[in-house]
Amino acid sequence: MIGYSRAVAQPDNDVFVRLERFYDALPRPWARSEDFGPLVLFVREGEGWPYYARPVIGADTPSAADITAVRRRQRDLGAPEAFEWVHETTPDLLAVARSAGLEVLLAPLLVLDPAALVPDLPVDGGALRVLDPGADTFPTDLAVSRTVANLAFGTPAPVSATADGALIVEVAGPAQRDAATAELSDGLVASFRKRAASGAHATAVIDSATEGILATGGLMRSGDVAEIAGVATLPSARRRGYASQITAALARRALTEGVSLIFLSAGDDDAARLYTKVGFRRIGTACIAEPGTPL
Repeated sequence: MIGYSRAVAQPDNDVFVRLERFYDALPRPWARSEDFGPLVLFVREGEGWPYYARPVIGADTPSAADITAVRRRQRDLGAPEAFEWVHETTPDLLAVARSAGLEVLLAPLLVLDPAALVPDLPVDGGALRVLDPGADTFPTDLAVSRTVANLAFGTPAPVSATADGALIVEVAGPAQRDAATAELSDGLVASFRKRAASGAHATAVIDSATEGILATGGLMRSGDVAEIAGVATLPSARRRGYASQITAALARRALTEGVSLIFLSAGDDDAARLYTKVGFRRIGTACIAEPGTPL
């Protein structure tokens, strides 16, 4: 597909046009924007997750110098040096980003086919629920769900050996989750409450009566487009189908709320195949870039 950098008119119903508008609109209620020529940097206001820099809609392909300028500003702010874009929209940026010292994850980009969405199924050993921002338990549930994600996406499990040479993989479970969970600040909780109450964000969890929260995932919405992200399972609870069930539940919630385009970025091809079984199909590649070399 020809990207915005070629200044070609495209219909409003084009999925890539809608994705560009989503990526640009999502941070704006919660962050300030700083322009660097063909790049815009979103800077978090208050507590919450940090945002990214990305190409300006309709601009030419950023140069290595543009990327370097943004990275310096991110470092000054103490923000992650993170860049995101869709390869099909800005295809020339991949080579430029690499030349500027960034390592780029090429993440499969998938959209939901509503007719193919799998039905709700019983949850193995737990119950699926969406966190209620008005509940007294919201701060604790949010903290635990964030810890589950950190353990799922964190460092590889430690490996040790017994006297006879057998390998033992130490898999994080409820005990490690509870030990790693810390109370969230009032400001961070208030930020998440506001997002959830506005309909811009929802957190789903799978909760076990005996083991607590074992899996989590988030839905971020702007207008009639929504992204599912951060789907994670506590390592000890994997292979129970939790990731698929949370993804399907969040997608169904979005559909019932009038969202007409639901998408996600998979970490790799194996994860992408899992999501195709839920009802998603691949349309392209999301580029997620971080520093590979220091400035």
